[in-house]
Amino acid sequence: MKSRFNAPIIVVSNRLPFILVRNEDGSLERKQCAGGLVTAVCPSVIECNGKWIGWPGIQLKSEDEVIPESNPDDKSPTAGLLSDQVEPVQVEPKIFDKFYNGCCNGTFWPLFHSMPDRATFSNETYEAYKQVNDIFAEKILKALRKCLAQLDDEGRTDAAPLIWIHDYQLMLAATTVRRVAEDEGLRCKMSFFMHIPFPSWDIMRIFPWDDEILEGILGCDLVGFHIDDYCLNFLDCCQRRLGCRVDRNRFLCELDGRTIHVKSLPIGIPYSQFAEMSRNAPKVLKEKDQQIILGVDRLDYTKGLVNRVKAFERLLEKHPEHIEKCILLQVAVPSRTDVKEYQALKEEMDQLIGRINGRFSKPNWSPIRYIYGCISQEQLSAFYRDSAVAMVTPLRDGMNLVAKEFVACQNLSDPGVLILSPFAGAGGMMQEALIVNPYEIEEFADKLHRGLQMPFDERLLRMKHLQRREQAMDVTCWLNTFLSAVGILPCDNYNLSSSIAPLTVEDFEFYLSDYLEVDQMNSAKLSLILDYDGTLAPIAQKPELAHMPEETKCILRRLALHTDDVSICIISGRSLVNLKEVIGIDGITYAASHGLEILSPDGTKYHHPITTEHEDRISGLVKALQQEVGKDGAWIENKGALLTFHYREVPRQARNALISRATEIFIEHGFQPHKAPMALEAKPEVKWDRGRASIHILRTTYGADWSSRVRVIYCGDDQSDEEAMQALSGIAVTFKVSSMPSTRTSANYRLRSPAEVLLMLRWVEMKISQRRSPSPTSPTRLNRASVSFDDTSDDEMRRLRTNSRGRTQNIYKTGNKNRKTSENGVASRSSPDSFPELPPSPPRFSGVSLNRHL
Repeated sequence: MKSRFNAPIIVVSNRLPFILVRNEDGSLERKQCAGGLVTAVCPSVIECNGKWIGWPGIQLKSEDEVIPESNPDDKSPTAGLLSDQVEPVQVEPKIFDKFYNGCCNGTFWPLFHSMPDRATFSNETYEAYKQVNDIFAEKILKALRKCLAQLDDEGRTDAAPLIWIHDYQLMLAATTVRRVAEDEGLRCKMSFFMHIPFPSWDIMRIFPWDDEILEGILGCDLVGFHIDDYCLNFLDCCQRRLGCRVDRNRFLCELDGRTIHVKSLPIGIPYSQFAEMSRNAPKVLKEKDQQIILGVDRLDYTKGLVNRVKAFERLLEKHPEHIEKCILLQVAVPSRTDVKEYQALKEEMDQLIGRINGRFSKPNWSPIRYIYGCISQEQLSAFYRDSAVAMVTPLRDGMNLVAKEFVACQNLSDPGVLILSPFAGAGGMMQEALIVNPYEIEEFADKLHRGLQMPFDERLLRMKHLQRREQAMDVTCWLNTFLSAVGILPCDNYNLSSSIAPLTVEDFEFYLSDYLEVDQMNSAKLSLILDYDGTLAPIAQKPELAHMPEETKCILRRLALHTDDVSICIISGRSLVNLKEVIGIDGITYAASHGLEILSPDGTKYHHPITTEHEDRISGLVKALQQEVGKDGAWIENKGALLTFHYREVPRQARNALISRATEIFIEHGFQPHKAPMALEAKPEVKWDRGRASIHILRTTYGADWSSRVRVIYCGDDQSDEEAMQALSGIAVTFKVSSMPSTRTSANYRLRSPAEVLLMLRWVEMKISQRRSPSPTSPTRLNRASVSFDDTSDDEMRRLRTNSRGRTQNIYKTGNKNRKTSENGVASRSSPDSFPELPPSPPRFSGVSLNRHL
């Protein structure tokens, strides 16, 4: 039978879709693993001849131990998944414990559920997390190569397999996969689905390595979350932390020249399966004339179990008529029983339930029936069907499928009532339920009372609407929608062809307007510090082939004439002679050799002192590199104080070995190799870099108090520019220019190429022109310096903006020209300008969308 899929699917999850157990004779056996995801996805993997990658749950004897085929009597969804379609991931137990219990459950689980006080942050566990993600990435690449070889053998050279990564345990795997796939030319599509909530920026920023997590997820082409709120949280984090351009209307994010699609795809359940089970399940609850209030959860602090039991107690206090008329049946599935926090929760639940039962019990009735253990799906469906009220009230949850399962199992001849928390993903969709804040115990008790008293016609109306929606949006619908969005299933409604709108000059209003407003610039100068290769000029195979666009040169030449308003510095790893020769603009500062050589516009030169010993070692390094690794397209550039080993033209297959040997040679000659774009650099052992050079240039150009009178824009593309961005953090607006995947940066914003740097220069020129020649028809702007500190303006003058790094900046910046002075020339303390002047901190990824103009 012809598959309906365009390409094979490689599913990657923390666990395999079945459980492996080892028998007494040492053989392995598969056991069924229940779950809606497995039920929906596994048949699709089987049909498209795809792969499933995951941890097997036990330690295999070796990497080569064979996964058994399914039992002939197995009727589960995984029965047709052949052993050669399964890629088990083997991890050393100690590392896996740090990864799973330490980082995943000890850090990400509470943090992503907006409970940072319960999270622990450890470099050791995060290193284990990265290590396990790398192991998964290796398995993904192995499976990808197998799928591509099979497709090529079939002549389907245009088909690209889909790599579908699931959940918070594997947020870094896509980074490695994309890098290797691009290096080796492996065609594929990549997608990610998060099954838990994604936190807001204020929560996500607490994680010390949040940028790596965001970039890892953005390694995929499509990122899916349950609801729009999680999508918007993710986009906000990407914009604020990574400097990505985002489109909140179309849920798009741009990173390193790629457009990543973000979609809300609410997961469903196998609706018909649960409906069928509820119709056939025998009656389990024998209570007569007593209403059952049901709760089904893992014993986890995110589920709100304590609040739920307290609300039930409050119900009995406020409405004693329910005593002996209703029972709370709480099923708590054991979870992470070896963790102290979960042990403490179980003890609290035991004591609370014991106290309430002791307080309200009668000879033939106890208010709470507590099941601590697992129950079968058939028994669970009977519980759902026979309950009058179901409480699904987590403090935070990704979706919570219990609510959907309860709805699917309802008999419309006597439907129950669903009480739902707004903090579950389902709470935003299932509005026909009674929505209650689980933290508000009084309201919770009132909603319980209302649910128990709700008349039949209202219960029927609500449940009909709920069942209609959940039946239409079941897990199969979720699967088909997701696969259609990435083009694996033919569909006209979803595709990844749309991209974020190109950057325009107007976009820089959002980048820079708060920092470089026209009336502020009337009393402040602008300093542009710009890298050359990769920033002003596109990267070329060899330095002599890199040329700055003529329009960029013309704008810089015109800006250089505005000496009262703008200063320009070009900083580069090139030698001073070469840098001045290729740029050829008068009136600007040249900072060569990463700032070791500086030529000011007035002809003043600065050379950072270098020892004779360094020069001798450089000479020895040149000879050694030329003898051993100066081949296969690699070449050495001696710049005097610096040396650069270029390997851009080396074939990919020979590159790693050559780089490894070159690194050894650097170290043998006493140099620590510094990474540059497709190159290694040897620098003198001096405490001097682009950051210190930039501050030196600003100080010598404007004086020691430059920070009160100068606004700084820094643009660069490589690791040496990161030193300057870190040094100027909070002082300058910084741009990272890069189209490379997974490029970490300290910059405020990202630009893709020198073409976008040119857009920024156009914007700056436009603003300088407005400053020099204001339009006679332009509206009069408020002179903020003239506002006095009287009682009516205190709030207006003292408004503070806090940016994403927690820095505060005064929105209203005053100029020197309006400073009031006393008779002796000292600034009057009655004036707001008498306070020390500081430059406004540059905004770092404000919440304003960069695409508002669309």
